[in-house]
Amino acid sequence: MPKLMRSPPLNRSQSMSDMDEACAGSSTGLILSKRRRLSDTPKEYEQEDFRTIIREELRNMLHSLQSQQNTRLDALEQRITEIKTQDTEMSKINPTLIEIKKTTSSIESTVSFLASQNEEFKKKIELLEQQNKKDKEYILTLEQRIEDIQREERKTNVEIKNVPKLAEETSETLLGLVTSLAKTVGCKVDEGHIKDIYRIKGKKGTNANTPIVVEISSTILKTNLMNMCKAFNRKSKQKLCAKHLGLRSNEDTPIYVSEQLTTKGARLYFLARELAKSKTFKYCWTAYGRVYLRKHDASPIITVRSEAQINSLLQKA
Repeated sequence: MPKLMRSPPLNRSQSMSDMDEACAGSSTGLILSKRRRLSDTPKEYEQEDFRTIIREELRNMLHSLQSQQNTRLDALEQRITEIKTQDTEMSKINPTLIEIKKTTSSIESTVSFLASQNEEFKKKIELLEQQNKKDKEYILTLEQRIEDIQREERKTNVEIKNVPKLAEETSETLLGLVTSLAKTVGCKVDEGHIKDIYRIKGKKGTNANTPIVVEISSTILKTNLMNMCKAFNRKSKQKLCAKHLGLRSNEDTPIYVSEQLTTKGARLYFLARELAKSKTFKYCWTAYGRVYLRKHDASPIITVRSEAQINSLLQKA
């Protein structure tokens, strides 16, 4: 027989009064809530807006800073990349730079060595120049001594120039020519007064009338002979010529008598005569192996000692 089920106990149903209370409670909450919102003041609204603005500003600032930072980071990365690229290029160039450095170092060493060598050469050149100067002074001294010796050796010698050559010429024939000349000008010179006589040898292949050198026993007699030859030329219409020496051929050939000069003296005498021809100097003569110049009768006598002196006189004229 089927079991019977017991019905649950009946609960108290909500009455109208309960529903009213519930509704009243909900309404009261709504009203209270509305009252609370209505009770909010404008100041609270302003604070809320201010916070919102600050948040936005901070957000914008952070975003701007982040953008700037990103830009800087990008630039930094780009710079790092460029540096790496440069490092790569430098690593390629570095061997060349090393070679250049080695070459430069070698050049510097060479230049330094050459500079030191140059200093040594300069010192050596200075020493050589000093030695050369001393040598020149010594040579000039020796030349002057030789000149003095040669002049002393020739102080009694006379040169007779432009005498025609004889077919057979000996010391005796030359001696006869000199004695004839002395007799013509009135100077007493005999064979005993002549120590030596000879004709200077000329160049091969030429037939020039080279001078005859006469070495007389004393300077006094030599000076007398020369002075009388000059006096004869001044007084006589016909100057000394070959016939006055006793020659029968080429009688009118002019001859010239002068003292025998050294090679240097002859050169200075030639230059001095050229200077006198320019009418700068009135007189030019030799005496005892020396050459003299004089501008006019009242001017001082100048002893010519070198070619440089003649050049200086020519420039001053």
